[in-house]
Amino acid sequence: MYGFTTTLKDVSFEQALAKTTDALKAEGFGVLSEIDVQRAMKEKLGAEMRPYRILGACNPPLAHQALQAEPDIGLLLPCNVIVREEAPGQVVVGFLDPQTMVGLVGKPGVKPIADEAEQRLRRVCASLSSTPG
Repeated sequence: MYGFTTTLKDVSFEQALAKTTDALKAEGFGVLSEIDVQRAMKEKLGAEMRPYRILGACNPPLAHQALQAEPDIGLLLPCNVIVREEAPGQVVVGFLDPQTMVGLVGKPGVKPIADEAEQRLRRVCASLSSTPG
């Protein structure tokens, strides 16, 4: 699997988005980019879909270490996090597993950085799972 998810229940999409951003911040991640997939699909294709955002999350110290270990790793940064409404009051939050980068890059210096990023993102995921809606 290339990622891991949690499902938040009894929350609005906007509440889930705010909780996710706050939980990322608590682990040292900022959101560098936010892609509103729902809006893009509506504007570009006229397609209707449930709310869906892709957050480009970055922990600057870890990103810096990764870039030092492998300058071209920027092709795989930032860490993507999705927030998508599956049904009213049910929102899935998904995280790209940083170990995916290790497999793609194949450089041993990237592994400890990916390990740290994974631990932090799994804590974010766990904190979302344990917070009430």
